[in-house]
Amino acid sequence: MCLAVPGRVLDIGEKDGTRMATVDFGGVQKEVCLEYLPDLQVGEYAIVHVGFALQRLDEESARQTLALFEELGMLQEEFGDPWEQAAAQAGGDSPWPFAEGPYAGEAAAPREAQEGRQ
Repeated sequence: MCLAVPGRVLDIGEKDGTRMATVDFGGVQKEVCLEYLPDLQVGEYAIVHVGFALQRLDEESARQTLALFEELGMLQEEFGDPWEQAAAQAGGDSPWPFAEGPYAGEAAAPREAQEGRQ
C-alpha cells in the first residue's frame, strides 16, 4: 500500500537541477522532491506521496497523523524492511533465504542449481 504520509523537512538542497529535501517521517528519513511546493521551508510539514511533497500541513495535524499511523503499524508497513516483513508474515525469524538448514550460507539460487542439477 502506498500512503500519503506527513513529514517534517530537515534540510533542502538541489539534485540535478531539482529542489529536494530530506524529510523525517516519525524517525524514518527519506529524500523527497519539492517541485510541487517550491516555497516549502526547513521545519515545515508536508504530505508526501511516492517521493513528492504535495501539500503543506500544520505541525499538530502532522503529529496526530504520524501517531495514528504508528499505532496502526502503517509506518512500518510503508517504510519498514520488506525482507523482514515477508519473513514475519511467513512466520520465520530471518529475512534471508538459506540462513539455516542444509543450504546455510549459500546464495539464494534455485535449489536445482545449488544441488548441481540444471
